[in-house]
Amino acid sequence: MTRYGSTGASAREDEGPGAALFALARAWAAGVVVLLFTEYVQATVVYEHVATAARMGTFGGRLLLVHLPNALCVALAVWAAARIHRAPFRDSVPRHLTAALAVPVAAQLLNMGLQWERLSVEGLLMSNAVLVLGCVAGCAADRLQEDA
Repeated sequence: MTRYGSTGASAREDEGPGAALFALARAWAAGVVVLLFTEYVQATVVYEHVATAARMGTFGGRLLLVHLPNALCVALAVWAAARIHRAPFRDSVPRHLTAALAVPVAAQLLNMGLQWERLSVEGLLMSNAVLVLGCVAGCAADRLQEDA
């Protein structure tokens, strides 16, 4: 029996010329959906209901209400993209990292480009630290789940 059941398709068809690009596109689509959904939930729940001017006035408040939730959003997007990226393409480290990390990195670059005039040193450093933390956490979660 083949990998696809009774359809008669072989695993060799997975390795056609566009299969690697399709695997990347699927992973990126999953990353985009998860990142948009989690950022939407963060914006509607945290920013509208929890974040007050007094809480956002301190570094600890911004860390708790902005940066840590952003790290969670990035980690979930990286994890989702990495889990969707399928074998045999996930066996290549550069391809797998590209599949997992491209969406959060692109979102960070877009965000920085759109808000360049309003960025503070703290915002620039913390948003990049959040990106790195979220990427590492998402990749670690994927690796742990793969090893299990």
